[in-house]
Amino acid sequence: MATISVIDELKRTQILELLEQGKRVDGRALDEPREISIETNAIPKANGSARVFLGDTEVVCGVKIQPDRPFPDTGDKGLFICTAELLPLSHPTVETGPPQPHVVELARVVDRGIRESHMVDVSQLVIEKDKSVIGVFADNVVVDYDGNLFDACSYASTAALLTSKTPKWNWVDDKPTLVEGGESALPVSTIPVSVTMAKIGNHIVVDPNGDEWASMDSRITITTDSDGNICALQKGGSDGFTQDEINQCGEISVKVGAKIREKLKEVQKDSQ
Repeated sequence: MATISVIDELKRTQILELLEQGKRVDGRALDEPREISIETNAIPKANGSARVFLGDTEVVCGVKIQPDRPFPDTGDKGLFICTAELLPLSHPTVETGPPQPHVVELARVVDRGIRESHMVDVSQLVIEKDKSVIGVFADNVVVDYDGNLFDACSYASTAALLTSKTPKWNWVDDKPTLVEGGESALPVSTIPVSVTMAKIGNHIVVDPNGDEWASMDSRITITTDSDGNICALQKGGSDGFTQDEINQCGEISVKVGAKIREKLKEVQKDSQ
């Protein structure tokens, strides 16, 4: 453990020295995300799916759409739930067993960003009010980890939702009945994009890779909608952000998010 600690400290020192020169370990600008690659229909039997590469981080998301019972206080709205799982092969530190707190947080941050943007119009996912609604479940599996799972899972979930087809059910004999050939695109009103930034020393970098993630003092994930409105924010790490830094991060999230959204728009266009 002592050897690992020394190696990590040496990496952090190198990262900080480069940041003082306005450089990063992989040659990117401070506000530049890694290369993003999106492959759709990665899971043929899913209602929608996507495989996303964010640098060397790889995530696969599958969307399952099925009838479900509504929540007691929202009988006029469908369900949207996002989950996340790390495969043991994704990183040497990942083990099998119940989800760790950081994995639970990962799922919640991705879920909140998409939910609070109102991307999926759940009011259109009702089969019979107060009795049966349509549930949309976006399940993310991390295949390879090299930092910043928040954005990788968010992009995979969003791309999978944008390409999803929802079956149609009618309420017959007090139960939901599938209508053959009634598939249609999921009702989508906006394209949320999350941008995660790490604070390392006094420097803020977009989309930290694995070494930067291990070296950061704090992080912030900001999700914006298609109009550039901030709809969700999550801070983590042991250090804090000043008001000026939060404002800076907000501006970065809007600027960087707009570019990433164009890639997601292409995914949506190709699926139509």
